[in-house]
Amino acid sequence: MNRPAMRYLPNCSLLFTELPLLERPAAAKAAGFDAVEFWWPFAEAVPADAEVEAFVTAISDAGVALVGLNFFAGDLAGPDCGVLSLPARSPEFRENLAVAASIAGRLGVRGLNALYGNRVEGVIPQEQDELATENLVLAAEAVAAAGATVLVEPISGPKPYPLRTAADAVAVVDRVRAAGAPNVGFLFDLFHLGANGDDLDEAITRHFDVIAHVQIADVPGRGEPGSGELDLMGRLQTLQDKGYDGWVALEYKPSTGDTAESLHWLPRARRGAA
Repeated sequence: MNRPAMRYLPNCSLLFTELPLLERPAAAKAAGFDAVEFWWPFAEAVPADAEVEAFVTAISDAGVALVGLNFFAGDLAGPDCGVLSLPARSPEFRENLAVAASIAGRLGVRGLNALYGNRVEGVIPQEQDELATENLVLAAEAVAAAGATVLVEPISGPKPYPLRTAADAVAVVDRVRAAGAPNVGFLFDLFHLGANGDDLDEAITRHFDVIAHVQIADVPGRGEPGSGELDLMGRLQTLQDKGYDGWVALEYKPSTGDTAESLHWLPRARRGAA
């Protein structure tokens, strides 16, 4: 398997789950990685100060960089996934901004993923879209001082999530930028786009200039590269050839045993930032 010489990091909300959450950054470092990313690692939009301190300390003590973090998005498997565009739960997203921005500033987070939000009954889609734009602008303003970018991502699966293709997500990025927030970019997740049947090669060609972060998993199954049918390495090589020099996040569920076994495709020498 050709492995482009890019910077790889594990998503520790899906990898190293054999361990408690606060032990995963150290496990990633022991496995040879210099950086990690997480979904929102707390149950609440505004966790207790002690919880935040414990998380920040776990990252710092492990000696890894926290490159990516999600904003609070509610129950990712539930009908309220992506609270930023849900009128009833939008206040929670706004309350979360200060906490997320503080973590980003303290740990140097480069990208914060803002899940757009499911469509909900009784709310006009245009109203949700307007609310999403407003909240994404607020999010971008909140993390600008930390030098971070707000990420917009397409999602697969049966949930009524309206951003399914690269074009869907980039349209939102364009709309938010036009509203005055330049630090917003496209999260190019090859798994979700591949599962949705989007044209990955066309997406790279048409939208390369707004790609701010890359995540990978194979299709079907969301396992490690080589467990499915996607030519992940070929697409990563194309991204590298076009000049992408950012991180590639391993956002997969191990399909061959535990996390260590699932990393067989990526030699240890390729896991560090160098």
